[in-house]
Order: sequence, then structure tokens, then C-alpha cells
Amino acid sequence: QVQLVESGGGLVQAGGSLRLSCATSGSFFSINTMGWYRQAPEKQRELVAAITDGGSTNYADSVKGRFTISRDKAKNTVYLQMSSLKPEDTAVYYCNAELLSDTYYRRIYWGKGTLVTVSS
Repeated sequence: QVQLVESGGGLVQAGGSLRLSCATSGSFFSINTMGWYRQAPEKQRELVAAITDGGSTNYADSVKGRFTISRDKAKNTVYLQMSSLKPEDTAVYYCNAELLSDTYYRRIYWGKGTLVTVSS
């Protein structure tokens, strides 16, 4: 059973920084893209950042220049370094992974989420 476990959320003042981590465990063949999404109250879930197996990255316009996604392939872990945080960054942040199963089927998994609260 594949699991994604996020950590690193919490309460921070505006202008501060947080680092989120997401570790993937279980049995699978390989991981393709990993990403972070967020969902604020009464809003739809949105992509924050993603990183491919080859290291290409993609960011939402709202976080460009402030957030950095990175990946440790040996640890099957993805990170999100968040700086210059704003109150509008407050949301539950979800980790996402697209991987190939042991039988080479493409699967998408989600973590349970970690809450980030930015106070003004």
C-alpha cells in the first residue's frame, strides 16, 4: 500500500517561512511527478508546485519567487520551501504523487494534508 505522509505545517507570521516535506512509502516501480496542492476554506484545490522525475518544475503564479519545490529521489521525498508567506497562503497543503505501480500501471496518490496558517 502506497502512502504519502506530509509534515511541516503550522502557524507562522506573515513574512515568515516554512518547509513542508512529503515522504512516499510502500511498494511501487517508480515515481514520476510529485507536487503540492492547496485548498483554502470554501475554495477549490489548486496546484502550488510540481516537479518531474527529471527535475523540471512548475509553479502557480501566486507563489513564483517565494516557494521552491525540490525532491530527494533516493528518499522518495518532496519538499516545499515557502518564504515570504502571506495570509492568503493559508490553506491545507496536500502532497501528490504520480507513480508506476509494481505492475506498471499509472497511479495517483494523495497525502492527507497539512495545515499552514499565516497570521497577519
